[in-house]
Amino acid sequence: MKAVSAVAIKKELQHQSNEELIALCLRLSRFKKENKELLTYLLFESAHEDDYIQSVKTYIDNEFETINRDSFFYIRKSVRKILRNVKKFVRYSQKKETEAELLIYFCQTLKNFSPSIKRSTQLVNLYDRQLLMVKKIISGLHEDLQYDFNEMIEGL
Repeated sequence: MKAVSAVAIKKELQHQSNEELIALCLRLSRFKKENKELLTYLLFESAHEDDYIQSVKTYIDNEFETINRDSFFYIRKSVRKILRNVKKFVRYSQKKETEAELLIYFCQTLKNFSPSIKRSTQLVNLYDRQLLMVKKIISGLHEDLQYDFNEMIEGL
């Protein structure tokens, strides 16, 4: 089965009643965890972006605490998993300010991680790529926000 375009889906959804739309959303939420997480964000957390950012920061802290530190193989694997989830949370929000703040926090946490990431070339490269991405995101923001985020980056 081939998926139709977003435009076709939008046109078809306009012809549905409220009850049918609710049923479609609930059915969609059953298939993938990401669909349910996105609906949760849109319905409950999108109005309170600061609380959402704080909850993702708490998630980052908790995940970094549970990393297996026996070898850099496990550390790299866990850090990539954390970053993948952070990017997923950023995709839900679709706000550049949120993305910049969460990636800066991820980089701060990674930099302060023990054992030092400087002993692993892959982790240093991952860190550097995220910093470059944050700088690129910041360049498209308002000047006041750019100044605030650049101050945070200078600490890194």
